[in-house]
Amino acid sequence: MQFSSKLIEEAVDAFSSLPGIGKKTALRLVLHLVQQPEDFSNSFTEAIAKMRSGIRECEQCHNLSDDTRCSVCRDERRNQQLVCVVENIRDVMAIEETGQYRGLYHVLGGVISPIEGVGPADLHIDSLVDRVQQQGVKEVIMAISPTIEGDTTIFYISKQLADTDAKVSTIARGVSFGGELEYADGLTLGRSIVARIPYKLD
Repeated sequence: MQFSSKLIEEAVDAFSSLPGIGKKTALRLVLHLVQQPEDFSNSFTEAIAKMRSGIRECEQCHNLSDDTRCSVCRDERRNQQLVCVVENIRDVMAIEETGQYRGLYHVLGGVISPIEGVGPADLHIDSLVDRVQQQGVKEVIMAISPTIEGDTTIFYISKQLADTDAKVSTIARGVSFGGELEYADGLTLGRSIVARIPYKLD
């Protein structure tokens, strides 16, 4: 792709480094920005800069937040004794989109995967166990993608919670085995949450 401007080329390279953005889409976005008033571009870049410098991790659930605790954890109307464990932040958004869950979350930051060098210590598992023990959590829902790594993670966490009073359940397998949770349609995901089943270690 030939560019008459080095500045345009650099901007296209920056946009195309984002996931799912190819060179043609990046060029279209850059040309759109060029054609807007300068104030628009300044507001756009300022919003990105403010987001990057101001965003933080919720100290309780590890979701993204503007403050020390995210809006979900601060919402007293939600069921404080129900915690839904997910792999990543995108899964929180997917479940929230269903509108069928009113408890809290806990973001692990991935799943146990020895092949990729990810062990229990690399995930937010200890803080989950602490939450369950200290906050009187009654149920922990394992909303983790149904894969071998996901099942391994569910088994490990369930063992860690075995000495607590919390019930461990998994989402119903309306979500196909081997699939990614974030790509499940809202209706299927919502029904899986509502129709969750107890998780048994044996």
